[in-house]
Amino acid sequence: MQFKHPEILWALFLLLIPILIHLFQLRRFKRTPFTNVAMLQRVVSESRKSNSLKKWLLLFTRLLLLACIIIAFAQPFLAKETALQEKELVIYLDDSFSMQAKKDAFSLLEIATQDLVKSIPSESRFSLFTNTKTYKDVTLKSIQNRLLSTENQPKQLTYDQIVLKSKTLFSDRLNTQKNLIIISDFQEQLGEITEDSLQDIAINLVSLKPENTTNIAIDSVYLINSLNNQIEMGITISGLKEEQSIPISIFDDTRLIAKTAVEHNPNQKASTTVSLQEGEAIKGRISLSDNSLTYDNTFFFNIEKRDKINVLAISETDSGFLNRIYTDEEFNFKDFELRNLDYSQIDAQNLIILNGISAVPTGLQTVLKKFHQNGGSLVIIPGQEISVDSYNAFLSNIFSFKYVKKNIQEQKITTIAFNHPLLVNVFEKQVANFEYPSVKSYWNVKTNGPKIVSFANGEPLLIGDANFFIFTAALNSENSNFKNAPLIVPTFYNMAINSFKMPKLYLTIGNNTTIDIPNRIAKDNVVKVTRDNVDFIPLQKSYSNKVNLTFIDNPAKDGIYSIVNGNDTLSSLAFNFNRKESVLRYQNINNIDVKTIQDSIPQAFKTIAKDNSIDQYWKWFVIFALIFALVEVLIQKFLA
Repeated sequence: MQFKHPEILWALFLLLIPILIHLFQLRRFKRTPFTNVAMLQRVVSESRKSNSLKKWLLLFTRLLLLACIIIAFAQPFLAKETALQEKELVIYLDDSFSMQAKKDAFSLLEIATQDLVKSIPSESRFSLFTNTKTYKDVTLKSIQNRLLSTENQPKQLTYDQIVLKSKTLFSDRLNTQKNLIIISDFQEQLGEITEDSLQDIAINLVSLKPENTTNIAIDSVYLINSLNNQIEMGITISGLKEEQSIPISIFDDTRLIAKTAVEHNPNQKASTTVSLQEGEAIKGRISLSDNSLTYDNTFFFNIEKRDKINVLAISETDSGFLNRIYTDEEFNFKDFELRNLDYSQIDAQNLIILNGISAVPTGLQTVLKKFHQNGGSLVIIPGQEISVDSYNAFLSNIFSFKYVKKNIQEQKITTIAFNHPLLVNVFEKQVANFEYPSVKSYWNVKTNGPKIVSFANGEPLLIGDANFFIFTAALNSENSNFKNAPLIVPTFYNMAINSFKMPKLYLTIGNNTTIDIPNRIAKDNVVKVTRDNVDFIPLQKSYSNKVNLTFIDNPAKDGIYSIVNGNDTLSSLAFNFNRKESVLRYQNINNIDVKTIQDSIPQAFKTIAKDNSIDQYWKWFVIFALIFALVEVLIQKFLA
């Protein structure tokens, strides 16, 4: 037993006073013989015994009475050692999209916020953080309205991130009891929950689970092909049960343009296709109705009139194969002989190909270097005979590459880097046996650049990165049959397509994505992205013929956004939330070694309060004092 005021216990020495008084009241009686008074002596003797018993009972009663009063003033109590320490409380509230799942007609997030308001003591100070917001050292009253208006967010912290964040919210004081409450549905994507992640911090897990773990979601949208002025678009749906189907609607802005149903597929995700009119700009929205998660019931996509990619060839050899690859439907292809080159055309290009020229003039070197620095893509195809010094002087300022010497030896082209970004989506599978094209001569080179296509001896034929590609052999008919190989079409086609990153059907919020807008803006102007009077400025680089935009954290909401320059709308982009939370899979946390695991917030707070409770006993000692006072009155009254 512990005492709040142990110094008062010194007053117990006052109990000696009634003991001493009692002892001083004891008297000795002399025996005096007296005849014929035997009866009287017996009565006096009994009276003395009764009086002595009464005094002893009164003494003990009064001693107990005083002792109870003194102990009551000392305020005795029982408590664990931690109950006497200063308290610190940090709460993590999971506000990710999976907390939209329902229980008793309310979302898990709504239940969590309501329970927190009911369970947190009104005057206690605590810290609370979600996946996007932090409230440090606050009271319930100061954040109650903001807490109740918490909305689901696309971001989900992992367990390790939750641990690191909580450490920053606890103080560095040693003699404090630190409690961390983690409120979540504990989906698998939260990451592995490790034991003893926080030293000297008690971890309390509150696991909230929905009634229904089935969720139907629009998973993805993609274009299949274009035929007879129609665009075939595929739509994938996840979460359908066996023999279940669900209707979906496709809108262009607010106009309904198609409606269909998707049925369960036992072998893969359910999917369907819809036909759209080619050549029309569509601000698309796909919707379905599902009572579980709501964020994945809508999917936005955007189809715009495709701008042609500008390709320029500077040639001293036949360029017919380039004309056949870069058709008028998708490209603005121009071919100049070197001596007739119009230098004013260069800035407007997306891709420039040096096709078999023998030397790179100094003036052209300067213009092409600037073109590349401004984001343009270059392809170098050497001639049968070249000025090595001219080429190397040009290449040394752009790429880690150097032509060394010509090797007149036939080599077969046998090796393809299937994982290189230029060819990653070209082959359905890696081809090991095909009719190998060959060259009669090639240049030995010195470079650190990645190999894309190589000869049988390991020497490279094609080297390059995102926007710079170099061949080591001439591709004219006298030197190589590579122009007749199937590989040449996807290689040069993708070089052009990658030179201009066309806006995709949709972008995913939170992913690092880069696109190009084919517009030229004034030097000091800034492109903005806007929707419903909310706008932000993405990372951007302005070039002579395009604007490069990079999206990382913004936007925060899904939908169709407009890209504007001043009062001019340049393009539109569709943004969707990541669908990683659409599949409701939960961890088993029952065997995790933490302080407590609860399935409700009120129960977690009750458990913490019970561990910190102090059992006070001073009231009992007051009651005992009253009882002994009553006993004294009864002794005085009924004992003669």
